[in-house]
Amino acid sequence: MLRKISRRLTGRKRTQEADRQLGYVLAFIAGAINAGGFLAVRRYTSHMTGIVSSMADSIALGDPGTILTGVGAVLAFLSGAACCAILINFSRRRRMHSEYVLPLLLEAFLLLIFGVAGARVGHQGAWAITALVLVLSFLMGLQNAVVTKLSNAVIRTTHVTGIITDMGIQLGRMAYWNAPSRVGLPKVGADAGRLRMLATLLSCFFVGGVSGAFGFRFFGYSTTIPLALLLIVLAALPAWDDMKVYFRKNHR
Repeated sequence: MLRKISRRLTGRKRTQEADRQLGYVLAFIAGAINAGGFLAVRRYTSHMTGIVSSMADSIALGDPGTILTGVGAVLAFLSGAACCAILINFSRRRRMHSEYVLPLLLEAFLLLIFGVAGARVGHQGAWAITALVLVLSFLMGLQNAVVTKLSNAVIRTTHVTGIITDMGIQLGRMAYWNAPSRVGLPKVGADAGRLRMLATLLSCFFVGGVSGAFGFRFFGYSTTIPLALLLIVLAALPAWDDMKVYFRKNHR
């Protein structure tokens, strides 16, 4: 059962249902990292709009430290997304089973690094907090790019503003009254399936946020361990399939 779930959610062969289900899991993880990470570093690292706005405010207020941290966070998020594209295209050109797995395994590894490093240096000054912010921003860029790539930009797991905007559009289409006098024009109607998917993504992000916040409040940085293990469980079998292919080719 677990083998089927792992290969279906993170394997090379994709279906829309698998994309949605993986998106729900990653939205939960993103919510947990974002909300729990805020308790650790006092920044929401998935919210690049807010970070760029805070940089603008800091210029007006003459706060160079916040400006530099903001620039670093944006560059880290950008680097995470770029790294994801490199890993996926590397795997895709070699027709690897782990086409979307390598970024998830890297995310799991960095989550563990964040947990260990945060527990050791998280309270040792501004430089430590800045380093942790950069790690979380890289993670968020990496994860958002994974789902964006595999779903052709239909699903995003860290961009809640976009999710709520799309929900509003669908609700507006649902509420629109198609006047009978407009004969011959296509009717305006909502995509109920897409609305359900968006609502589920939002719910998963929120539930993940609550879980991550409580986790960091009561258990601290060790909260990252179950999140990392979840990613590893999801990604392990396609990676194992590639390892078996590699050993068969090189040990004949």
